[in-house]
Amino acid sequence: MSGPNKNAKIPATLAEILSQPEIWRQCLSDLRSGGGIEEILQETGSRTEWVFIGCGTSFYLAEAAAASWSMLTGQPARPLPASEPLLFPSLAVRSAENVQAVVISRSGQTSEAVRAANLLSQEYRVPTLGITCAEHSPLEKACDRTIRMLAADEKSMVMTRSFSSMLLALQVLAASKSREKKFTSSLERMAAHFAGRIDTLASQIEEFVAGHEFADYVFLGQGPFHALAREASLKVTEMSCSYSQSFHTLEFRHGPKAIVSPETCLTFFLSESGSQAEAEVLAEMHELGAVTIAVCNQASEQIRRSSDFLFELGFEGPELVTLAPFIVPGQLLGFFTSMKKNLNPDEPKNLSRVVILD
Repeated sequence: MSGPNKNAKIPATLAEILSQPEIWRQCLSDLRSGGGIEEILQETGSRTEWVFIGCGTSFYLAEAAAASWSMLTGQPARPLPASEPLLFPSLAVRSAENVQAVVISRSGQTSEAVRAANLLSQEYRVPTLGITCAEHSPLEKACDRTIRMLAADEKSMVMTRSFSSMLLALQVLAASKSREKKFTSSLERMAAHFAGRIDTLASQIEEFVAGHEFADYVFLGQGPFHALAREASLKVTEMSCSYSQSFHTLEFRHGPKAIVSPETCLTFFLSESGSQAEAEVLAEMHELGAVTIAVCNQASEQIRRSSDFLFELGFEGPELVTLAPFIVPGQLLGFFTSMKKNLNPDEPKNLSRVVILD
């Protein structure tokens, strides 16, 4: 970041964003040494349909985890907001016979998540696995098993490293299910790779934000990257109180592109498997006048020409490994936009750290 005072206390949100590579390494080490993953897999071995449940950021995490689960294990998986089984259980719980529920809550106290876990377990006899960043939480009491990512907990209201760390844990679970040992080692290599790049990325995004004024923020992604678009959009909304939307990349052509102007910031989470088609949308929106951000692993010449800001991870490994680092530019965009607007990203307007209902 530009001319930082090393003695100055940086906001908790930024410190937590920048801590992610180290936290990932710690969490992966804890998972490897804890032994709980194999026990969970033994207990859930007969379950052939997985449902991932959360609220807010944890719901977008559920989307990314469900996509990762299906792609790594070949089993069907679907995400649900916790409100769905509470309000429409007949749609949410079609058959309990082979279903395994995973309920996600950073605090383990989110009322809707805890109520959903209790409902699924007690009324529908669906086995429940909780994942949280807290000890001895109501969610842990409600679930049959719990994964606790204590190192990833945060002081700030906005979820950043808890999102990426719990996603890594669920990817490790999926990779262990499919006996993909190389995938877990790739996650460890990715954390080390990204550790050397995150401070530079933060400085570059701070400079980018300082040089632009935007009326609209749009985030685009396909497949497992669509969940990142939704989460990044939420980060910008939460931290900077800016107007933000998310779409599937190719769907943006079908009507939403009407909003494109030089005051529109379009962020593309570009996959490798759909790179050519997505890059064509990037080029089209750049030609229409949008200011474009491209987040990708390996950038083609077309991507470079069509990007006003480019983050290229440059990692050699499975595509799903890039999900956690790809969300970081969206987190930083929300943080620095908040600072530019003289807001406090550690205490966003109208928000509380945990949503607890009476």
